[in-house]
Amino acid sequence: MSGDVPTPPTSRDVAAASETVVGTVEKPGDSADEFQFIFPSEIDVRTGEFVVYDTVVEGEQRDVLARVTTTEQERGLPGDFLADPAVEPDEIAGALGVPSGDVEIDRVTARTVGYFDEDMETFTNPRSLPDPGSRVHLADDEFLEAVLPNADWQSDSGLAHVGWLLNRPAGDANVFLPIDDFSSTHLAILASTGSGKSYTASVIIEEMMRPESRAAMLVFDPHGEYDTLPDMRKDEHASVFSDGDYTPEVNIIQPDEINIAIPDLNYGDLLALLDGPSDRMKYVLHETWRNLQEESNDISVHDIVAECYHVDGEDSDTASALEWRLQRALGRDLFVRAAREELTDLVAPGQVTVLKLNRLSEEDQQMLAAALLRKLYEARERAMRGDDDRLDFPLFTLLEEGHRFAPDGNARSLGILRTILSEGRKFGFGVGIISQRPSKLDADVLSQCGTQVIMQIQNPNDQQAIRQSVESAGEDVLDELPGLTPGQAVIAGDAMNTPVLARIRERHTRHGAESLAATQEWRDSWDEYREEQERGVTEAYDDDEEVDDTPL
Repeated sequence: MSGDVPTPPTSRDVAAASETVVGTVEKPGDSADEFQFIFPSEIDVRTGEFVVYDTVVEGEQRDVLARVTTTEQERGLPGDFLADPAVEPDEIAGALGVPSGDVEIDRVTARTVGYFDEDMETFTNPRSLPDPGSRVHLADDEFLEAVLPNADWQSDSGLAHVGWLLNRPAGDANVFLPIDDFSSTHLAILASTGSGKSYTASVIIEEMMRPESRAAMLVFDPHGEYDTLPDMRKDEHASVFSDGDYTPEVNIIQPDEINIAIPDLNYGDLLALLDGPSDRMKYVLHETWRNLQEESNDISVHDIVAECYHVDGEDSDTASALEWRLQRALGRDLFVRAAREELTDLVAPGQVTVLKLNRLSEEDQQMLAAALLRKLYEARERAMRGDDDRLDFPLFTLLEEGHRFAPDGNARSLGILRTILSEGRKFGFGVGIISQRPSKLDADVLSQCGTQVIMQIQNPNDQQAIRQSVESAGEDVLDELPGLTPGQAVIAGDAMNTPVLARIRERHTRHGAESLAATQEWRDSWDEYREEQERGVTEAYDDDEEVDDTPL
């Protein structure tokens, strides 16, 4: 993608209607906020398009925005006549004085969005449909750019340019998301495999790391899909990501560099790591852990075992049983004894840290997320109370494969995610959930995500989960989900004044989550294997080496 970055609007003082007349109002629709209009087939009006009509509200002329919900094509000739095959359609057309041949008309149903109220800074329902016979105009590009996002154009708050309106040519009507809105009220990116959810998440990361925002971001990456983000630091992208001394820092933490500090665990975490502990084991472990956490931020598995024997006696069978379980659970390189004291090496303004988790089991990924998110959340609580200034800036974390960390079931990370999603706004801690299986996400977690970017969803269970949890996107918009193609999305929620259909822009950085080209991989591997076999035959002996040809 080029280094050109579109300029956002500076105000909403733009005419709503373009000069393009798309049709004439025919009649009201089936519901109180719908109407139908007729337009000739040579004009392209698609589902999701925005149109404008004018009406009088409390004595004042208002331009009202409406969204096209359905279109149907008609010949424009009476069905009663056409039912008789002996009558030629051209004769009917001539008798009625309407065009014949290939000329067709379309009937469109549109739903009122409202007129933009400058005082309320959102759309207001006029409770007034257009009069039959009145003209319907295509909404102006600049007007849509200005009124669709829930943005304050007079402030210096950061904006994420995520793409363009789907039904307009690329570049004509930009879609901006106000970063303050979705980073505080949380974000969900939902899409079937291959529809572009990781690509879209990377676009949002790029936007948040630009000089206008300089976010502090942490990404949980179970598949190693975000390791091309260091491209933001390349000279070729300097016009997008650099400003003066600022260039975003990108910290990719490899799987063998990831660890969990034992002191950052809690009693529930320890229980989850053990296999079927008895009630007595639970009691001994609880007392042990309480004693150790009161005394030290440096705890090894040996310390835990020793304290278990101290609590229950040197000859305790319970302590012996716990020792075996604790050694198996915590005696791995993943767990370290010293608590993480310095958090700004992990999260800092102008830095995105990617935790590559692709070599960790799903349970270990959940445990890492539980311990780390809990520590970050507690640090933000202390900072907001004025007790600790080490993390005195807002955070935003993205969780790829979010249904792993917040499943509709049990996971160590679920509890802290519920807490952050319900309380994090007060403490400046935002969450982005990325998932291909909305139906497998915890319903409370999904419903707490105030802004949604929803791409193609084919599975009926996933579609139903979205309908139940995403209140801001209407049925007519959600009906579009199965028909979207990769890179197309419905964007709705707190960051938008009304849902929109969008085309996601190209990334500046390379995409790291492309599907493997299996047939090419097979061919290349076969060629390599064949070459190795041939070398094994022809190069088994040096030319001058004597060969023992004695029969076996």
